[in-house]
Amino acid sequence: MLRRRLLVFALLALLPTLAVYAWVRIVPIGEVIWLSLHRWNLMSRNKPFIGLDNFVELTRDPLFLDAIVNTTVIAFGVVAVTVPLGLILAALIYHRTRARLAGFYETAVFLPHVVSLVPAAMAWKWIFDARLGPLNAALGWFGIEPQSWLFDPVLAVVCIIVLCSWQTLGFAVVIFIVGMKNVPHVLYEAARLDGATAIQAFRHVTVPMLRPIVLYVSVVTLVSGFNVYAQGFVMASDTQGAPGRLVRVLVLDMLENAFRNYRFGYAAAEAVVLLLVVLGLTLIQFGLLREKGGRS
Repeated sequence: MLRRRLLVFALLALLPTLAVYAWVRIVPIGEVIWLSLHRWNLMSRNKPFIGLDNFVELTRDPLFLDAIVNTTVIAFGVVAVTVPLGLILAALIYHRTRARLAGFYETAVFLPHVVSLVPAAMAWKWIFDARLGPLNAALGWFGIEPQSWLFDPVLAVVCIIVLCSWQTLGFAVVIFIVGMKNVPHVLYEAARLDGATAIQAFRHVTVPMLRPIVLYVSVVTLVSGFNVYAQGFVMASDTQGAPGRLVRVLVLDMLENAFRNYRFGYAAAEAVVLLLVVLGLTLIQFGLLREKGGRS
């Protein structure tokens, strides 16, 4: 009886917060889904219900297909760079740095994660500048020809991956260090007694013990990669200088359809696709974590 009363009290106490959360987060998602089922043109009074026609049109839209491919490549590219490099840096900071300096290194690595996206993108755009950028100047010292980093579609995608990885790396390092602090030192002692080197201890002790955290960081990084926008908008200009045109990403394509072409229903369908991608990645994360927990 007492337990039931406590449960009722907790639900009543949480009700205002849950109501605000539902109004701010759940209701807009429902409205976007409903909007995606209409031909909702801001310049027209008639907004007919068309069912899944917007989604069918998406499969035939070369701009959308290009955007989803670029976004997927960027998202997985950021994960491929951030997770291994984050693990290595975290291990170096945790195992090879004195305690009084560890906080300094953690702060230095984490700072890019809190830098605003637009100033960071502008700084990296200058670094990758074909004429005045320091990167091409450094390559010239080794006799390498200057590259048009931001005017080649493939190289521009690589530049965006570098920028996103630079911003995400600090988050991964800090999370990995927190996980390493919970690894029992007795495992490292046992590995040392067995004659394992530092690299072998990292491979056979650290990485297996951090698998759930590695999975978490991978999924969070992948989801944030699918939401990339400002980086591509600022850096990837086309030959006429139009921002974000050389490398189209999903969020940019969505905003252009909504606020440039006034096709809100079509843009809402793109948003629903993005929602399904993020939801699918989240479900995969929970499934893998549950499978890992069952095996252990």
